[in-house]
Amino acid sequence: MEGIKGSDVNVPDAVFTLLLDGKGGARQLEDSDVIDSEHPCWLHLNYTHPDSAQWLATTPLLPNSVRDALAGESLRPRVSRLGEGTLITLRCINGSTDERPDQLVAMRLYMDERLIVSTRQRKVLALDDVVNDLKEGTGPVDCGAWLVDICDALTDHASEFIEELHDKIIDLEDNLLDQQIPPRGFLALLRKQLIVMRRYMTPQRDVFARLASERLPWMNDDQRRRMQDIADRLGRGLDEIDSCIARTAVMTDEIATVMQESLSRRTYTMSLMAMVFLPSTFLTGLFGVNLGGIPGGAYRFGFSAFCIMLVVLIGGVAWWLHRSKWL
Repeated sequence: MEGIKGSDVNVPDAVFTLLLDGKGGARQLEDSDVIDSEHPCWLHLNYTHPDSAQWLATTPLLPNSVRDALAGESLRPRVSRLGEGTLITLRCINGSTDERPDQLVAMRLYMDERLIVSTRQRKVLALDDVVNDLKEGTGPVDCGAWLVDICDALTDHASEFIEELHDKIIDLEDNLLDQQIPPRGFLALLRKQLIVMRRYMTPQRDVFARLASERLPWMNDDQRRRMQDIADRLGRGLDEIDSCIARTAVMTDEIATVMQESLSRRTYTMSLMAMVFLPSTFLTGLFGVNLGGIPGGAYRFGFSAFCIMLVVLIGGVAWWLHRSKWL
């Protein structure tokens, strides 16, 4: 396969363009460089930039069928073989500080044994891990190793986020044991994050499993085994997500039970208070009638005696409720 001129790949507004040296390192691509299977090139673009969008639409290095996909048309994780190349769409955790992590970032890439073209709109933090490895000389040596390292970094970030959600659920469960109810909407947001993760990570695991089973010419057996390990690790993360979703359902029922018990206790207390004061309310209403002939109306200490009688009556009712184990 003929080499590619560096000038054909250098895009002015590219995020970065790196030429792999085949030894674990990389350097900035120059126009005089030649891209081949021993020195593949990684071109990373933001498809919203004008020069990058123009290059994606006009370059003869990409098949026509992948242009729209690299320009942001593909969302769900998938993998498609197109002749000598492969089109892959992946999802990763959003590392932006002003957005939620579960609002996953899409990364699209087309690669063969010479060229890797990856596109995104929002920043993909997992790529920084691979770039740092290349700067230190411990990165991928070829396209197959690059794909394995990228998938490994994406899975690491996803696993860390799943672990964070798991820790939040443990804290909620501990608080529920102490009858502490979480703020309104907190559990719903947590459950939504878990569902979104499962929605996108399930097809992504299938993508990793397919890459492990596909006989891609630029991946060797060791890289396929590593890819299968990554798929298995993501599968364990999905099992953790399923268990967390089930636990949130149990917590929802427990929260409803705690709130119902609290309401029942208040209602019960109000009912007992009404029962305690019911006889006194009847008597005060009866003696408050503005008619003649009220007993004790002419007695000097009639009001005091009536108050003492009410206190004794309320105490007697309270004692009877306590003896009946209602209080």
